[in-house]
Amino acid sequence: MTTRQLDFDACYLAVSARDSRFDGRFYTAVTTTGIYCRPICPARTPARGNVRFYRHAAAAEAAGFRPCRRCRPELSPGDPGWDVRADLVGRALRLIDDGVADESGVAGLARRLHVTERHLHRLFATELGTGPLAVARTRRLLLAKQLLTETTLPITDVAFAAGFGSVRQFNAAMKESYGFAPGELRKTNGPMHEKGGPVALTTGLTLRLGHREPYDAQSVLRFLGARAIPSVEAVCRSGDDVTAYTRAVPGGSITLRPAAGHVLLTVRTTETHLLSRLVARCRRLLDLDADPGAVREILGSTSLAPLVAARPGLRVPGAYDGFELAVRAVVGQQISVAGARTLLGRIAARAGVPAVPDSPVDENGTPDATATGQVPLLFPTADRLAAADLDGLGLTTRRVATIRALAEAVASGAIDLDGAGDPADTTAGLLEIPGIGPWTAGYIALRALRDPDAWPEGDLVLRRTMERLGVAAGEAERWRPWRAYAALHLWSHASDNPDTTPRGRNR
Repeated sequence: MTTRQLDFDACYLAVSARDSRFDGRFYTAVTTTGIYCRPICPARTPARGNVRFYRHAAAAEAAGFRPCRRCRPELSPGDPGWDVRADLVGRALRLIDDGVADESGVAGLARRLHVTERHLHRLFATELGTGPLAVARTRRLLLAKQLLTETTLPITDVAFAAGFGSVRQFNAAMKESYGFAPGELRKTNGPMHEKGGPVALTTGLTLRLGHREPYDAQSVLRFLGARAIPSVEAVCRSGDDVTAYTRAVPGGSITLRPAAGHVLLTVRTTETHLLSRLVARCRRLLDLDADPGAVREILGSTSLAPLVAARPGLRVPGAYDGFELAVRAVVGQQISVAGARTLLGRIAARAGVPAVPDSPVDENGTPDATATGQVPLLFPTADRLAAADLDGLGLTTRRVATIRALAEAVASGAIDLDGAGDPADTTAGLLEIPGIGPWTAGYIALRALRDPDAWPEGDLVLRRTMERLGVAAGEAERWRPWRAYAALHLWSHASDNPDTTPRGRNR
């Protein structure tokens, strides 16, 4: 749906009903107030003649509107439509969220996407009504607004954490776009948590990550917990429930905790400029931008209806880092989940680097988690793993060769697993690597590439579970474009019925 295709009557009806299904899909700008809102804003519905609708918050801001302080557009879940389309604009938006435009400008963004700047600008103008630079600027401003509202982080630190190059630039952007200085917003709203001294990122900064309801947080966290790589990831449990997921990031760690209506992200890092990237990657990891209503509309009318009704908030666990997930998929071929975790932990110990430089190490030279109080290791990057010695870790010679070929392809830029490449082209490139077949490529597409229609071809558990449920193989075509969610429903059903589930590939 482009800006020209927004249906005014449908949008106005959604706003009048405060329909949460449309939250993040468009924004309502009110000409009499100069403010733009989410469709769920509790304020009185404006008259039809006083509203305009915009596909993206950046388009509303480019038209001169400022964000509502009541419904807070910075808390909107993202539009899941871009993952379904997987087109160039959708991939560009993912890279902007990852900070590429901030680091390399629009020219660098266009290079990652293998298009010209002019073509990229033309597509953004058609689809969103504004350019990629405006989108990146709005993303920085909204993150800054959230930091000013929810934390006591000093304004100087807010500027750099949100991606601005200087405090002067930050102040000017806030005044130009929102009509007030950062300090005025903090005086008006104040941080939402208890008052105290400034909160440094090294001691912990907590933000809310919104999502659409229903959201089955436990299914995602249990999935991630069962596959947590030793020294890279960890989970805290209370009985059968996972209460927190923690992983190493450059300069420290992040922790994700489920809460009522949102997920709490706590960041402890010295790399303050990475905050926007951390937020974006956590959203993808937990599939927070998914639209369960759209998934239910398709899958709920098929033979999977009982599974969907039992778990309406099921999500597809994503990946914090695409390359890490791809290595996980290769290592996990035809072995158990526990076995894959062990091997991945050995790889991280051999080739990983400390999350916190100069952190204490144990007698083996491995960063000491008890001394740092954090998950200590970053999973090795592609270039580092391509040069690493992987002998003696328990991997077969063929598996080592596949990992090295994958690492070389990613390090050279031949394969991009972090959002720039077309999913079909990326999958085709993966299949050219010896040792990567349809199942592995499909699993990588499902989790790392965020393809909602990915299907791990040949998965034994999926096939046997479908047979047991009386689902014909050909019916999978009826599940498009949500076959990835269908796979999760089938895997979850198999996990709930372990006595009748055959042992299959590591998922």
